[in-house]
Amino acid sequence: MSMNDTTLLTRASINGVALHALDDVLTPDELRQRAYSELLRQEAIRQGLLGADDPSLADGITSEAATSAIEALLEQALTIPDPSEEAERRHHAAHQATYSTGERVHARHILFAVTQGTDVVALRNRAETTLLDLRCHDGSTTVDRFAKAASTLSNCPSGAEGGSLGWLVNSDCAPEFAKELFGHTDVGVLPRLVHSRFGLHVVEVLERDPGQEQAFESVRGAVTLALRQKTYVTALRQYLGLLAGAAQVEGVDLEASDSPLVQ
Repeated sequence: MSMNDTTLLTRASINGVALHALDDVLTPDELRQRAYSELLRQEAIRQGLLGADDPSLADGITSEAATSAIEALLEQALTIPDPSEEAERRHHAAHQATYSTGERVHARHILFAVTQGTDVVALRNRAETTLLDLRCHDGSTTVDRFAKAASTLSNCPSGAEGGSLGWLVNSDCAPEFAKELFGHTDVGVLPRLVHSRFGLHVVEVLERDPGQEQAFESVRGAVTLALRQKTYVTALRQYLGLLAGAAQVEGVDLEASDSPLVQ
């Protein structure tokens, strides 16, 4: 059994500190999140921001003291400069859809629901096979393959309507679903599965209404926050890479995640 499956056969650790009990079952992303948190917790202790008696993360719970100490550690370790006005204007011009109001998306989907006892690997394989088939036939007018697939495969009541979700606004959707639908320009079957708290979705965007574009001056605060967040994530990734490079890391691959702290 590979480590890409959800079962771990050995105990992962950071500098000899276990990240889980031997009988714990963690996904690779959950394990990486725990490893990064433990790296920061240990560095906070080394910097004198946290007592050496603070409990480890073997049970997956970060103490309140450790949470505060890690926040203080990152505040002193990461330098996040304010973006220049030129950079802000470039970002605004390149992401007009993001800074528009009243954006709507006409979409349909096929839901592969994750429920208790679901074989997630098999479910993902079915979802990816469906996605590939529909992408290969995207735009076909002879048979509405998407509607047919939705009616037979979708775990959402919308399957009876060919997967139709109608016209959606951002607030109609779970945040993780909205992130993939709004602020983009692509139309058709989206190129990758959309993950949400409900499961895996194959999504087709039928039409887009971009709404009303907002002038730079009216949304500058949001633009600044977006660029600062992007800089923060880059700085955090680099900092965690330095900590990992200086640590003894066992049983966890810290190079496999695009985002250093998986939420």
